[in-house]
Amino acid sequence: MRVLITGANGFAGKNLQLRLREMADIDIDTFTRADEVAALESKVAAADAVVHLAGENRPADPADFDTVNADLTRSLCDVIAQSGKQVPLILSSSTQAALANPYGRSKLAGERAVEALAAGGNPAVIYRLPGLFGKWARPAYNSVVATFCHNIARDVPITMSDPAAVVQLAYIDDVIDDFIAVLQAPEAGLRRREIDPVYRVSLGDLAAKITAFRDSRQSLVTERVGTGLDRALYATYISYLSPEAFVYDIPSHGDQRGVFVEMLKTKDSGQFSFFTAHPGVTRGGHYHHTKSEKFLVIKGEARFGFRHMLSDARHDLMVSGERPRVVETVPGWTHDITNVGDDELIVMLWANEIFDRGRPDTIASKV
Repeated sequence: MRVLITGANGFAGKNLQLRLREMADIDIDTFTRADEVAALESKVAAADAVVHLAGENRPADPADFDTVNADLTRSLCDVIAQSGKQVPLILSSSTQAALANPYGRSKLAGERAVEALAAGGNPAVIYRLPGLFGKWARPAYNSVVATFCHNIARDVPITMSDPAAVVQLAYIDDVIDDFIAVLQAPEAGLRRREIDPVYRVSLGDLAAKITAFRDSRQSLVTERVGTGLDRALYATYISYLSPEAFVYDIPSHGDQRGVFVEMLKTKDSGQFSFFTAHPGVTRGGHYHHTKSEKFLVIKGEARFGFRHMLSDARHDLMVSGERPRVVETVPGWTHDITNVGDDELIVMLWANEIFDRGRPDTIASKV
């Protein structure tokens, strides 16, 4: 399949191009501001599908709304109709097409052109998209997410006229997923599709979320970035980091035994750290009432010792970095770890809760 992308150098166009290049059976052609409208005829003739992303939303001259959003779309539809073949068309419209402003009216005019093309049976899909966010959107242009991410990542102030104002947002990867699904299964005539999910968030909450991402490098406490809006927003935020900010320091605590380094803390699923031990060194020697831990020896050889606090029963485990095995501590058993090898011992550690100095649940007791 050969896909023609108009507006290919824009935010959505860049993301779509990258995704399509990952697919072995897709060839890409582009139409950008550098191309003349007359070039559409040859490009459409060679295309198997068209994704029409070209649009104007912040022109210096309001007349350009119609020139791009309406007139260019009409020209594209005319070329497809005159091509003598069916060319599936995806139109990126806007939720503002329902509004009586110059931008909304121009997008609605573009929709009408696509509707007329589809009336003759040509496959066409219209998306009325909310505000989009994701990597490569231009800050200080038309994306509040891009502006907030760019500024907060650089400690540049942000402004909000009304922090309680709610915006509707869709993540660019979700949009591209749906575009690709439509390209792979065209249907005759007109369809209207909506992106799912669409997120609703106030500007104040949006700024707070992004600020928390920045601050997590100091607190080491990560936000819940595994699902939903926070997942997409975090991926967007870090895409605005400068290359110099790809790395950051974390505290390291060392003594004669080795070092202990906390890497990451979560709000409700504990924390991750690692420690080292020199040959012959024993670390630990304590028990917990509730806290549990998982140890993974990355390098070296270790002996884990356990003793039951009531029965005095004992148990030893030998673990080596050459065979990945997780050793789990159990409440009511005091435990320690000894480097029994000739090299430095390196151990990864997960604890199910963040260490609380006021209530550590860590009671010293020799094994």
